[in-house]
Amino acid sequence: MPGFLASFFKKKEASVLGVDIGSSAIKVVQIKKKHGRAVLETYGELALGPYGGLEVGRAVSVPGEKMVEAIKDLLREAKTTTTVCGAALPLSSSLITFISIPPVPDKQVGDVVSIEARKYIPVPLSEVFLDYSIIPKEDTYVSQDESTKTEKQNRDVLVVAIHNQYLSDYQGIMAGSGLQPNFYEIEIFSSIRAVVDQGVTTVMIIDMGARSTKLYIVERGILRASHIINKGSQDITLAISKALAIPVNEAELLKRSHGLKGGPEYKELAEIITVNLDYIFYEANAALLNYQKKYQKNVSQVILTGGGVLLKGFVDLAKISFQTNVVYADPFGKLETPAFLAEEFATAGPEFAVAIGAALRRLSEMD
Repeated sequence: MPGFLASFFKKKEASVLGVDIGSSAIKVVQIKKKHGRAVLETYGELALGPYGGLEVGRAVSVPGEKMVEAIKDLLREAKTTTTVCGAALPLSSSLITFISIPPVPDKQVGDVVSIEARKYIPVPLSEVFLDYSIIPKEDTYVSQDESTKTEKQNRDVLVVAIHNQYLSDYQGIMAGSGLQPNFYEIEIFSSIRAVVDQGVTTVMIIDMGARSTKLYIVERGILRASHIINKGSQDITLAISKALAIPVNEAELLKRSHGLKGGPEYKELAEIITVNLDYIFYEANAALLNYQKKYQKNVSQVILTGGGVLLKGFVDLAKISFQTNVVYADPFGKLETPAFLAEEFATAGPEFAVAIGAALRRLSEMD
């Protein structure tokens, strides 16, 4: 991705980075605030496969020193000019759960959450960083007679736990790369910030990465449910490689070049891709129906993020599967960008949602 965008803007103060380390690639976005608007300065992406001895597009576990090398390479190629950043942590590094607690005074909520969280966290609480957020009740008009009853309702709480060792390792990578994160947040929350507009509608985000596909159901801008499907874009590549007896790098190129739109001569390729996507969509629909049944609410839109959703023909198959409005995420739409690159930003948007979301939070904290 082009680092040359930096040349369109003069050196400024108060630039910030959003950093997203995924399973197969790293993404960075640098933005600043100008006249009250977030302005894109530069952005970049770097595949991690080669740093772990694998092909581009493959999910890979990269040792800390190699990860530092990759981040430095990307920052240099993107021509970033600041080390101030917000960093997103992968969903796989955390445990996210929803619990219900009895009505207690606010000062006791933390203690009650810790007690309840022990039921869901398989390691001692001393080994994890624990955070929580009270999920607001929906706005309702309550009569005088009902007010006492309402006050006694349980409170829904979103709980997030990250293992201390993982966080320490991640902090070491950031420090080794010369970056200065002001915060670390789970990628879910970065993505929501970048792709969901404030409103009362309920949406589902499908984030298809190399190793897995994540589902987030968001209502009024608040996470209400999440689910991981252990199949991602690299599974499609590996299935193509096996079925057609071709090297993985050739299978990846074939997938990216033609997807589901290759025509009659690529019928077998389309069939292999469709089988894999059908599994993902089946699992996603099951999670969707479970939510709708539990809360008696319909999801009005499906938003696609992650590099895997850019497969040709993906959105058409998704529309058939979900029978609702399906759109690509447009996180660059929240930034001021060069107009002549609008088409490129529309294409790149789903891959950069997490990085943009982290950068937007960091920028807002500088006000």
